[in-house]
Amino acid sequence: MSDDLAITGGRELDAFLQSLPAKVEKNIMRAALRAGANVLKDEAKANVPVQLGALRKSVRVTTGSKAGVVTASVKAGGPKAWYWRFVEYGTAPHHIGPKNARALALAGVVVRGVEHPGARPQPFMRPALDAKGSAVIEAVAAKIRDRLTAAGINTAAPETE
Repeated sequence: MSDDLAITGGRELDAFLQSLPAKVEKNIMRAALRAGANVLKDEAKANVPVQLGALRKSVRVTTGSKAGVVTASVKAGGPKAWYWRFVEYGTAPHHIGPKNARALALAGVVVRGVEHPGARPQPFMRPALDAKGSAVIEAVAAKIRDRLTAAGINTAAPETE
């Protein structure tokens, strides 16, 4: 993400949101953060190596709220895509040996272990943020503006430069 991204109007928007009832603020922020996270999710899915269908399907958005702070996250992985971090960060060369036996069977050949050469990283999450950081902020601002306008409240939304 560019280091020179500037947001104007953020303080004013925050002050306005703080003046709303907590439930309204929470609902608006949850929807806005989800809208921004969906931009990131779509880019991350597009960046996943094609041959890894389970990994692409596992990229998702979650939202939460704790102590009045609303959050949204883009996550990858799950039971069928537990290897996501190996794709994102790569692996160092390492030994693969048997867990509970004295030998390991690979393609019908019994061996005591193998030396894995490692895997190069194929990042998909961080490049999504780097490519779409401004679009995420714009999606959040647009959703806030839409929700406030629907409620009959007009306010200036933050602008990115």
